[in-house]
Amino acid sequence: MVNHFIDHIRSKNILDIQKPYLLAISGGMDSVCLGHLLKKAGFDFSLAHVNFQLRDAESDGDEAFVRDLADLWEVAVFVNKTHFDQFKGDQQSLQMSARDFRYNWFEDLISQNKFEGVLVAHHFEDQVETVMLNLMRGTGIEGVYGMAERRGNIIRPLLSFRRRELLDFMEKNSFSWRNDSSNNKSDYKRNYIRNEVIPVLAYAFPDPGLSLQYSFQRIKDTGNAFFHFFHQWKKEKVQQEGDYQYLKFEDITAIPGKKSILYYWLRDFGFNYDDVLSVISAIQKGESGKTFSSRNNVLIIDRDILIVGKQNFDFPKVELSATDIGLKLQDAEYEILKLSNEVKIDRSPINAMMDMDKLIYPLSVRKWEHGDKFVPLGMKNEKKISDLLINLKVPLIHKKTVAVLCSGNEIAWVIGYRINDRFKCDANTKNVLYFKRKSDDQSIFQNF
Repeated sequence: MVNHFIDHIRSKNILDIQKPYLLAISGGMDSVCLGHLLKKAGFDFSLAHVNFQLRDAESDGDEAFVRDLADLWEVAVFVNKTHFDQFKGDQQSLQMSARDFRYNWFEDLISQNKFEGVLVAHHFEDQVETVMLNLMRGTGIEGVYGMAERRGNIIRPLLSFRRRELLDFMEKNSFSWRNDSSNNKSDYKRNYIRNEVIPVLAYAFPDPGLSLQYSFQRIKDTGNAFFHFFHQWKKEKVQQEGDYQYLKFEDITAIPGKKSILYYWLRDFGFNYDDVLSVISAIQKGESGKTFSSRNNVLIIDRDILIVGKQNFDFPKVELSATDIGLKLQDAEYEILKLSNEVKIDRSPINAMMDMDKLIYPLSVRKWEHGDKFVPLGMKNEKKISDLLINLKVPLIHKKTVAVLCSGNEIAWVIGYRINDRFKCDANTKNVLYFKRKSDDQSIFQNF
């Protein structure tokens, strides 16, 4: 068993014999077994034990047993003794709160003592139970991935080992451990699967865990293929501008598996699977303008485009003096140049050239407001900014981020779209104020 353990961690490059680790130990068979294997393999490790005092004298017995192991192995031991009253709620929430407490404490110990990571003794059967729980929770294809051998500071060296292998090793060496009486109860979902579901499956299948794990591995491989093609699709179809991403309806509605495709695109923005179903329904009903919000982002159906990005569109009013040389907005950055004599007029709508002598300093930049009017370049009469944005077919999400440059009480420039005709350069212009966008690509929505 020891040689098998050493060969496994070497082949997977899971542990480094030169580095110290923290072993999360309850006193139960699994974690005690891992401790004996680490000791026999010559690893440098310390112990971390949490006593939640949930089982009174039994919990204190676990703590004493762990302290005795630390003496036997001649390793340091960290014990956190806390009371379960702070973990209020039903049994499931108590279990999750306790888990979070443990792992937060482990992270503190790792940081304070420069451990390479925390070792936990999850094994093959734990992995099967985890995947079954994930599937029952509706986690989708990634649910069958289960626990990783290493994720962040958490390391699981025993994931490929069967529980009976660990038990045989412990019994052959006459090693003792503590039995947690709560494991015999089926109050927790994991315990229910272990104590009630797996034994029933064993009546029809000689080794249900092995059969399930084989199926999970096949599904996982299918998932890897899916994500390969998903990322390829995303790279080709989803376009990015600043903090926003765009997708044409035609690039999602006609393809098979569109619910999953949309979900894996939108989940990074905080949307869940139910949100995706609502989005697809709104597309099918032609509900242009409908908005969906997650905690920090917003998704808008705009004609035949899905647009998703930041929900916070607020930004403070900015003042510009005659000496300022730059302007930075949420989704654009401009260089401010002062030019004189004859200049070639930049007619790009995303940049602006204005007669500097007609402007009143300090200039100010703010969000546009409903009711704002100005005289667009080339026109003689005022026009509402809202009408201008509609005529330009500016997506709803972009309308929320449009800013204006003001000279006194007048709007001199709807930034990125039109300057005010009253501030244009003409034959009498001597000094030009030039706002040049540092990336002068056209706004992406104009390509849709």
